[in-house]
Amino acid sequence: MTVLKTSLRNFLAHKGRMALSAIAVLLSVAFVSGTLVFTDTTNATFDKLFAATSSDVTVSPKNANNGDDQQASSRIETLPAAQLKRIEGIKGVKSVTGDTTSMSITVVNKQKKDIGPNSGAPTIGTNWDPTEHRSVKLTSGRAPRGPTEVMLDADTAKNKKVKIGDELRVITVPGEFRAKVVGLATFQVTNPGSTVLYMDTPSAQRQLLGRSEAFTSFALTAEPGVSTEQLKKNVLAELGTGFKVQTKAEASDEAQDDIGSFLDIMKYAMLGFAGIAVLVGIFLIVNTFSMLVTQRTREIGLMRAIGSSRKQINRSVLIEALLLGVIGSVLGVLAGVGLAVGLMKLMGSAGLHLSTDQLTVKPATPIVGLTIGIVVTLIAAYIPARRASKISPMAALRDAGTPADAKAGRIRAVIGTVLTVAGAAALFAASGADKATDGSMFLGLGVLLTLVGFIVIGPLLAGVVIRVLAAVILRIFGPVGRMAERNALRNPRRTGATGAALMIGLALVACLSVVGSSMVASASDELDKSVGADFIMQPKGPGKPFTKDIEKAIKKAKGLDHISHLKMINDARLTLPDGKTVGKDLNAATPTYAQDLRTPVVEGSLADAYRKDGISLPEGFAKDHKVKKGDTVAVAFPHGRKAKLTVAAITSDDTSLDKGAIYTSIATAQANLPADRIPADVMVLGTAKDGQEDKAYASLKKEMADYPQIQVRDQTDYKKMMKDQIGQLLNLVYGLLALAIIVAILGVVNTLALSVVERTREIGLMRAIGLSRRQMRRMIRLESVVIALFGALLGLGLGMAWGATAQKLLALEGLKTLEIPWPTIITVFFGSAVVGLVAALIPAFRAARMNVLNAIATE
Repeated sequence: MTVLKTSLRNFLAHKGRMALSAIAVLLSVAFVSGTLVFTDTTNATFDKLFAATSSDVTVSPKNANNGDDQQASSRIETLPAAQLKRIEGIKGVKSVTGDTTSMSITVVNKQKKDIGPNSGAPTIGTNWDPTEHRSVKLTSGRAPRGPTEVMLDADTAKNKKVKIGDELRVITVPGEFRAKVVGLATFQVTNPGSTVLYMDTPSAQRQLLGRSEAFTSFALTAEPGVSTEQLKKNVLAELGTGFKVQTKAEASDEAQDDIGSFLDIMKYAMLGFAGIAVLVGIFLIVNTFSMLVTQRTREIGLMRAIGSSRKQINRSVLIEALLLGVIGSVLGVLAGVGLAVGLMKLMGSAGLHLSTDQLTVKPATPIVGLTIGIVVTLIAAYIPARRASKISPMAALRDAGTPADAKAGRIRAVIGTVLTVAGAAALFAASGADKATDGSMFLGLGVLLTLVGFIVIGPLLAGVVIRVLAAVILRIFGPVGRMAERNALRNPRRTGATGAALMIGLALVACLSVVGSSMVASASDELDKSVGADFIMQPKGPGKPFTKDIEKAIKKAKGLDHISHLKMINDARLTLPDGKTVGKDLNAATPTYAQDLRTPVVEGSLADAYRKDGISLPEGFAKDHKVKKGDTVAVAFPHGRKAKLTVAAITSDDTSLDKGAIYTSIATAQANLPADRIPADVMVLGTAKDGQEDKAYASLKKEMADYPQIQVRDQTDYKKMMKDQIGQLLNLVYGLLALAIIVAILGVVNTLALSVVERTREIGLMRAIGLSRRQMRRMIRLESVVIALFGALLGLGLGMAWGATAQKLLALEGLKTLEIPWPTIITVFFGSAVVGLVAALIPAFRAARMNVLNAIATE
């Protein structure tokens, strides 16, 4: 009980200092808890949505696609309407509804803008039938009747400012048509982020599928007492195995898997950054308790002198840590719920509306949050607690402070040096690897060992680096600068730990900056070297195919010398000379594609591969199957004939554009595929006549203005797009890493605050002999700046080494250009000085405001 009272007294006596450590625990736990609440809520919401929209049994074509992939964009797999009557007669079937759905659709408003989602979710065209009534409700206007009327989901109408009575232009594979909005439908569970256009069934069949008397699936309702499994067996017994038959649970699970892959990426990324925040928080907690123990040396010595055992002293410090962990973790779990709500709002701005009414907090979430926060805090406090228990009763007779353990310092230096050298060796091995998969293992090991090595050797590095920084920065401030240098060097272990907390976040920032810049530079270089075309035209996403009208519009453009078409044929079966049969995707292109994309070859001529019955194979694939130029490969085209194609070229793997692609000609594809199975273009390249590049670009833009689902870019636009995409990803990562940097800043604040308390008498004496308040504030600020720059130097140097090694692995995949983003690196370095200044504001103010006499009288 005495130990508990002492712990409570000490905890409350230092509650201000504990608050900063509690914030570190809070942020770490909040990220973990928030991620779990968000994913649990999202999964629960979509479970409810899919359960509401799934029928007891669904029957669809064997290779159902609804136009949501590149090959299927020219044809949507359907079932004949005549099957509906047949299914109605199956035992256990109460009713059957025919669904007509296509994701190969673009909806354009009167301003010629695509009103589809910007988040990557699809635009869906479907018939208004009883199946749809389960998830949406007609809330304005009326249901569509006839080919000139449509209904729109209310969220899209609100976001894109579409009203009842507005006319929309709808572009589908069979053609395009105009229709008036006559009604709005509101999602009853959640809006999955899609734009949904509803039509009556006959119009949907004609306009979406291009043929009447066809459906994309049948929704079956079971008679009372008939299970979904039994109904599925009855359907399979009647129809055979040529159909895809799913129960309600199976259809729901499949839909959940599709959305789950995206959510899993988001979930694990956020948990990864939470782990980084936890690691940085450990340094803060270790520093806090180490300094508190040092300041209480005399008190602990007196407790030992009056009979407290080592175990009791150890327990006393750990109880304080337990209190800190519990308070920080409880607040973190609550903050995590708030973070989850914030994420839901953020997703709402992207079109995925998640209602807070569905907020799901499973019992495991607070348990995990509390466990992580408390365990991490206790682990971080263990070393300071153990150090406290070793304080002897004689320490009560000395001034506060414990002598440095020289032996421990030497051991630490040896271990840190060994780890750092081993990590550097692993990074060197990674940079010299022949395969990216092998090198990535060495890279991961090198990153781990060098990070841990720098953390362990931090105190030794602090003595060297801070002296160099002081010579450059602090000496110009005269005696105040020299005092700031000595204060930073007074406890290298503390300075090393404080700098290491900042080092972790900045190392990751530097590494990702180098990788991102190198990827952009490499891709730009490859584009300059390999792409001969002036213009690149691509759909904005799956389900946005090049229709015949779009192809006609491209051909109308003035100033073009030629255009090249590229199609993707999925799941072709190649039988090779070694007797093996493998499934591969084929790139089918027009002959001019060889000029527009200069893929390097090691044997033969790529132009010959674009002639009838020609094919090219990638170097590695050909080597694995012992194929050479002139050999014959049997290709079974999906839904088409089997053809014997001659290997006209072996393409090099030393490229990043279309690496590993297999090429043939569109003429070959047309000769071996049914007309309705020939896929739409996935990309069109255009080359202008000499000197008419600007004219051709302007003409293309004008002709394609009516088709906003197709992006027209010249090479400059394309490079900018690549840079923007990587930049957006990096900005997201930087935003998440900011959490770790915030925790590190708290560490600097805490270190300075406790250091000021530790040096109270010293500060009083300096003030008594003439140091002004302004000089005192400057000294504390300079100390903070040099510690922050120390952490920045270590982090940026380490991160650039990681990034340069990672680029060596990317070079094996064709991304050969190393680019160090010096503007970013320099900005981060000087930004760290600003961080140091900000972190020192409160501690410097407190130091300057101390009463001189009271400070001198402090024990």
